[in-house]
Amino acid sequence: MSTDDERPEVPRTRAELRAAREAEAAAAAPAAAEVNLPPALSDGGEGEPSSDSPDEGGEAERHGTPPGTDTPVVSPAARPTGGERPTRSTFVAPDAESTTTFAAHSATDYAPPAPVEPKAERKPKAERKPKAEKQPKPEKQPKSAKAPQPQKQAEAPRDAEPAAPRDRRFLLALGAVLGILVLVGAGLGVVSLTQGPRITQVQVDPAEAIEASGSRVILTANQSLAAIDESQVTVEPAVPFTLDAAGRGVGIRFTVPLDDDTDYTVSVADAVGAGGGPSATLTTTFTTPASTMFLLRRDADGDDKIFRTDLTGEKAVTVFAADKINDFRATSSQLVVSVEGDDGSQLLVMDREGKKQRELPLPGVGDVRDIQVSDRGGLVGYSYSDKELSDTEGRASVLVTQSLSGDDEPVVTEVGDKEANVFVWQFVPDSAAVLFIDFDGALSLIDRSTDAGVQSLGLATTIQGISRGTYTAIVERLDGAVAELNLADGTEVPLEASDPDYGTAITITPFPGGTLRHVVARDDSGVPSGQAIVRVDDDGKATPLAEVDSTGSILQACASPSGQYAAVVIAPNLAENPYDQMLLPLPENLETHLLDLRTGDEIVALTGFDASWCQMAPKF
Repeated sequence: MSTDDERPEVPRTRAELRAAREAEAAAAAPAAAEVNLPPALSDGGEGEPSSDSPDEGGEAERHGTPPGTDTPVVSPAARPTGGERPTRSTFVAPDAESTTTFAAHSATDYAPPAPVEPKAERKPKAERKPKAEKQPKPEKQPKSAKAPQPQKQAEAPRDAEPAAPRDRRFLLALGAVLGILVLVGAGLGVVSLTQGPRITQVQVDPAEAIEASGSRVILTANQSLAAIDESQVTVEPAVPFTLDAAGRGVGIRFTVPLDDDTDYTVSVADAVGAGGGPSATLTTTFTTPASTMFLLRRDADGDDKIFRTDLTGEKAVTVFAADKINDFRATSSQLVVSVEGDDGSQLLVMDREGKKQRELPLPGVGDVRDIQVSDRGGLVGYSYSDKELSDTEGRASVLVTQSLSGDDEPVVTEVGDKEANVFVWQFVPDSAAVLFIDFDGALSLIDRSTDAGVQSLGLATTIQGISRGTYTAIVERLDGAVAELNLADGTEVPLEASDPDYGTAITITPFPGGTLRHVVARDDSGVPSGQAIVRVDDDGKATPLAEVDSTGSILQACASPSGQYAAVVIAPNLAENPYDQMLLPLPENLETHLLDLRTGDEIVALTGFDASWCQMAPKF
């Protein structure tokens, strides 16, 4: 029986052989083993994995190598360079042959792997590329794609469940509103189709309509209209008009001013939409305001005054006063006043309240007479004479026109490149044209809105008047014949005598619907025995309106813009009515009698003259 020393060598286990090989490898390269040892594993304590252990068993198990196969042991010094992460090592339990694989980190951090999806397997060390050829690391899986994401998605419906009733109520309310809108739109469409066109807007300026011709009323329909003919349009009370209709708009332009304090009804019958459908009558009504007028009252002992008054004379208000007011004219928005001074005339422009006064430049230092205005052309015209005037120097009675705005210089009228001395002149109503007769008796027309130059219209002794809206002048020729001259084409016809015939008229003033004629009655010896203003309608019927005996005199008669009223200026008791000393000398006591031209009744007599209805000042 042998003793222990003689006991044959006991075969070593596989774990003991592996430990021996590791010891030999560690002795061969101690420095390399120390370089890659993590601090937490450098102790090599019992029961803890050592970082210097080759990856035996672990790599074999991961790549399908049986545990019993001898796997080459690669020391840290023999590993490829490139800074790869430490490989996993195999910890051999003292009492068992089985092995357990751990990640290469401190034993104190160790915890059994969580039951989650394992990461992708790494390739064997032999297949890894050097650092220079290292491929980019694959992107980490987003957190939203990990296990917690399905849990959040599952919780979303539970959060939204309380809002579901509110959403349903909102959808129901929205649907109800949309349904109502659809029903309203459909209803309006049905109404439109069954009722035809209707008016949605009316544009009209009644105050302007009684002051000047050319005012408009514009009807706007709710749809484009088929062509409208003038025969479909009616205006009550009847007024001449022109029609301009296009698209949804129907414009009615009144060629004469309208009456004051009157209800007007405008109707368009059988209006049809451009796309067809039922017809309808478009109707609107508007009321014009009561008339006012301006008068000039001279005062030998104080300031002269321009006042505005209604037709009763009970609401007279002074709008401008000065020492010597020679003349004035009114437009729909302004007053133009000629004030006489020691150094000549001043020409002032102001609003109808007498405010915002400014002075217009004159051609020189001189006197201004016969002021007239063109409301439509925005012009003022006057007869001008230099203060210093002799047989060889200075200008006398030249016709000057200029803008009411004062933006231009005064323009002296020329005929044949020579300044014309004008005997009588008038603006053509509703235009910028001027009709005048020079001292040679030549009747001429010039339009300040064009460069057409002077148009010759023969010879004449005087201009009686020019009709509003017709472009027709009443002129007296050299042989004494009175004619109606068409200024557009130059044609003329004799002026018909009145019925009854009151004889030759001194002045003839046209108005819409007829003329006012100033006639003088004479006794058998030819001495004037009286004067009268006669209204003559377009059909020739004559009606006396105002009369004076031989003790008085009629200075002027003119009609309101629409021909509704007449203003007759009378100088009573001439024997005791001295003249003033103005550039336009007139009797100190003057009366303006207002009459209703439709009935012939006198409305009121006012102190003053130069009614703003008149185109020019009176002459005696």
